[in-house]
Amino acid sequence: MEQIVTLASAEPTGAVAFATASGLLGSFWLLVAIPLVSAAILLLLGRRADRWGHWLGVAAIGAAFVLGLTYFFQLRGLENKQVQLSLWQFIAAGDLKVDFGLLFDPLAAVFVLLITGVGFLIHLYAVEYMAHDEGRRRFFGYFNLFVAAMLLLVLGNNYVMLYFGWEGVGLASYLLISFWYGRPSAATAGKKAFLMNRVGDAGLAIGIFVLFAQLGSTQYEDVFNGVGAMSQTTVLVLGLLLLLGAAGKSGQFPLQAWLPDAMEGPTPVSALIHAATMVTAGVYLIARSNPIFSANATLQLVVVSVGAITLLMGCVIGAAKDDIKRVLAWSTVSQIGYMFLGVGLGGAAYALAIVHLLAHGFFKANMFLGAGSVMHGMNDQVDIRRFGGLSKYMKVTWLTFMMGWLAIIGMFPFSGFFSKEPIIVAAFEREGWTAWLFGGAALLGAGLTAFYMTRLFVLTFHGPKRWTEEIEHPHESPKLMTIPLILLAIGSVAAGFLMKSAVPDWLEATAGLGGQEEAHEPVLAHWLLTTLSLLVTVLGAGLAWFLFRNGTATEPQPAGVVVTAARRNLYTDAFNEAVFEKPGIFLTRALVFLDNRGVDGLVNGLAAAVGGGSGRLRRLQTGFVRSYATSILTGALLVVAAFLAVQAGWLA
Repeated sequence: MEQIVTLASAEPTGAVAFATASGLLGSFWLLVAIPLVSAAILLLLGRRADRWGHWLGVAAIGAAFVLGLTYFFQLRGLENKQVQLSLWQFIAAGDLKVDFGLLFDPLAAVFVLLITGVGFLIHLYAVEYMAHDEGRRRFFGYFNLFVAAMLLLVLGNNYVMLYFGWEGVGLASYLLISFWYGRPSAATAGKKAFLMNRVGDAGLAIGIFVLFAQLGSTQYEDVFNGVGAMSQTTVLVLGLLLLLGAAGKSGQFPLQAWLPDAMEGPTPVSALIHAATMVTAGVYLIARSNPIFSANATLQLVVVSVGAITLLMGCVIGAAKDDIKRVLAWSTVSQIGYMFLGVGLGGAAYALAIVHLLAHGFFKANMFLGAGSVMHGMNDQVDIRRFGGLSKYMKVTWLTFMMGWLAIIGMFPFSGFFSKEPIIVAAFEREGWTAWLFGGAALLGAGLTAFYMTRLFVLTFHGPKRWTEEIEHPHESPKLMTIPLILLAIGSVAAGFLMKSAVPDWLEATAGLGGQEEAHEPVLAHWLLTTLSLLVTVLGAGLAWFLFRNGTATEPQPAGVVVTAARRNLYTDAFNEAVFEKPGIFLTRALVFLDNRGVDGLVNGLAAAVGGGSGRLRRLQTGFVRSYATSILTGALLVVAAFLAVQAGWLA
C-alpha cells in the first residue's frame, strides 16, 4: 500500500504548502481502520462472537479515542497544524483522479474527539442497555460501522472521500434505526430516514459533479483555491446543492421529518445519531466548505434562514410532544438549527457554531441516555404524562438529567450558556433589519427551548406520580449505565466554559474559521443581549414549572389551532404526503396499469392471437387421407373455376 504523508500549511487564501512528515501522525488512518475492522469481525463471525463481541466494540472505540487524543496533542506541537495522507489511488477515470486521502487538521481533530469520546461512553452504556437483546453482537457491529463511517467523513481530504463516509453513515443509520425490524414502526422509520436522506445525498453528489466540471478536482485545497474563479451564480448553485445535502443529514428544514421518527431505534442509537455523529455531519460540511459559503452573501442568507426556521419549528413542535425521546429529537432539530444559524453568519461565527456543536454533544448524549435510563426503570414507558415523581427513585438519573436540562436551556453557568448565547449575539450583529429578524428568532428560540425542556423535566421527575404501580416499578439503572451519565453530566456543566475561547483559537489554524473579532457592533449592547437571553430563559422555564408542577392529564386534551398543528408536526408530514408521496403513488399505479394493460396487454394479445389462430389451424391436421384428398380436390376445383371465370371475362 502506497502511503504518502504530508504537512500542509493553511494560508488565508486557502493555499497549501507541502512538506514530508514522519512520526506518529503518519498512522492516523488507524482512527478509521480500528472501528471498521472491529465491525467486520463482529458481523462476519456471527454467533461465535456473541459472548464477547460487545466488549470488542467498546474496546475499538476506546482505542480510537486514545489514539485521537494522542494525535490531537501531536498536532498541537506542529507549526502548520495540518497532516495529509494519500494511501492509494481510489478513482482514475480520464481527467478524474481521486486518492484515498485523509486530512487531520484542527477542524477534523475536534470532531474526532467528539465522535470517539462521546461515542465510547454511549457504547459503554449500550453494553448494559442491550444486555437482554439477542442481537447485541450485531448491534455493536453496526455501531462500530457507524463510527468508522463518520470518522471517514470528517477525515477525508476531498469531497469524494467525504461522500464515501456520508453514504456509510446513511447505511449504518438505516441498519440501526430499523434494528428491531420486527416492529413495523421501526422498519418504516428506517426506510423513511434512508429515503429522505437520498434526497439530500443527491444534492451533494450533484454538487461534487459541479466541482469537478468547474475546477477539475475534488481536493479541498484545489476547490478552495479555485472558488474565486467561479461566477457568483455558480457559487450560489453549488452552495445550495451542498446545503441540500447538509439539511438532509442534519434534519433541517425541509428534510427534517425523518429525524424524530428515528427514535424507533434503540436509545443508544438515538444518542449516537443526535449527539456525536450523523446530525453533526451537515454542520461539518458547511464549516469545512466555508470558503464556498463565505463567497456569496445570498448563500449565507439562505443558510441563516434555514437555521432560523428550523430552530423555531423544532421548539414549537417539541412543546406539544409527550414521548420523552421525541421531545429530545425535536430539541436536536432546534439546536442544530442554532448551529446552521452560526455557520450561516460566517466569519468568527463558524467557530461559535462548532463550540455549540461540541457542547451539545455532551448534554444531548446525557439527556438521551438519561431518557433510556428512565425507560429502563419504567418498563419501556415513554409517555411523560405517565411519569412524575421519579426523582425519589432514580436520583443519579435525575441529577445527571438536570445538568443536561440546565445546559440545553442555556442557564448560567452551564455549557449551553457559553455556547448558545454567543450565537444569539452574533445574529444581532448582522447589518440592517436582518439583525432583528434572525437575532429575534434566536432569542425567541431560547425562551421556547426553556419552556418545553422544563416541561419535559418537570413532568418526568417532579409532581405527583402518574404511573401504574402494577406495571411500572421505577428503579435506578446499573452502574454501567449511570457512570457514562455522570461523565456526560460533567461535560454538560463545564464543556462550554472550557471551550468558549479555546476552540475558536484552535480553529484559527483552519482557513476561514475561528477568530474573536466582530464584523459589526450588535444592534443592542452585548450585556443587554446576555441579560435578555437569561431573562427569556428564566421566563420560559418558570412558566413551564408553574403550569406543570402538579402534573398534567394522562390523555390528550382538546387544544387550539397552534397546539393541534404542533402535535401534527406543523403539517409537514401531511405536506410531504400530499405533494410527494400521493402523486408518486398515483404515478406508480398509473405506470403499473399502463404496463399491465398496455405493454403487457399488447404482448399478451399478440401471443393469444397467434396461439388461438394456430389452435384453429391445427384442427385441419386430422391425419385422415380422405380429408386431405377432399381438401386437394376442393382446392383444384376452386383454381379451375377461377381460370374459367377469367376466360369468360367475369372477373375482368
